Amino acid sequence: MPPVLFRHASTLGGGLLGGSLGLALRRRGLAARVTGFVRRADAAARVLAAGAADDATTDLAAAVRGADLVVLCTPVADIGPLARALAPQLTPGAVVTDVGSVKATVIAAAEGPVQAAGARFVGSHPMAGGEKTGVRAARAELFEGAVCLVTPTPATDPAAAEAVRKLWRGVGARVVDLDADTHDALVARTSHLPHALAFALARYVLDPAAPPLQRTLCATGFRDTTRIAAGSPPMWRDILLGNRAHVLAALDGLGAQLAALRAAVAADDAAAVEAFLTEASTLRSAWNPPCTGESSASPA
Repeated sequence: MPPVLFRHASTLGGGLLGGSLGLALRRRGLAARVTGFVRRADAAARVLAAGAADDATTDLAAAVRGADLVVLCTPVADIGPLARALAPQLTPGAVVTDVGSVKATVIAAAEGPVQAAGARFVGSHPMAGGEKTGVRAARAELFEGAVCLVTPTPATDPAAAEAVRKLWRGVGARVVDLDADTHDALVARTSHLPHALAFALARYVLDPAAPPLQRTLCATGFRDTTRIAAGSPPMWRDILLGNRAHVLAALDGLGAQLAALRAAVAADDAAAVEAFLTEASTLRSAWNPPCTGESSASPA
């Protein structure tokens, strides 16, 4: 079993990611004590029932008091306000990280308040999850084999960055360091774009105005392609808007690909259609999936 890394870890947000992290920290013995922060008393009861924390509270100050690790497991739009609210309560030297799918805006909002309080912020993003929401869907093994991106900045304390790397390695993830803007550009294409596409495809095909038989004819391909559209709309709203410039570029890039395919089909150009499909099939066949799956469920 890995050594204890933290005396007191606090997970803020009792959903899939926060719950899974709490379970992993406890089962692997990485933290001597795990506290879960949630906004409602009934959610605190669920966190405890799931075994995702040693104690759970709706009191933010109590949740982070004395913690040497604080992990913000809330939707990206909530991370900045939460960081500002908890900063006065942080223990000097505490390490604070997050699980947000957008990094530049999160770091801009959270790094300053945390570091001004004498603590140390390091952005991170474990690319793991699923379409089911809430702590009841949490799994201690969620992060095993997943890629976790760690995004230090020039202001990042090197020891804090290494502590965050050890955290994610300790729960089974494979850590990759990346600057925030590169992270946001790449993840816009590999995660944010597929989710946007799944939502759009589900909205188009399942339009109530379509013939009733349309739904009956939706088989495996449609189900597999749109599975992640069952994720949290508020969470994905915040992600798409929080990474707006890179998401727009990704949508434009995909639009160009669809336009090329459309042009080949419109021209009845069998060779061009086959070449398009063959290139895509070859690229997909050569790809070795690097992780178990990006989150599509709300972490709060």
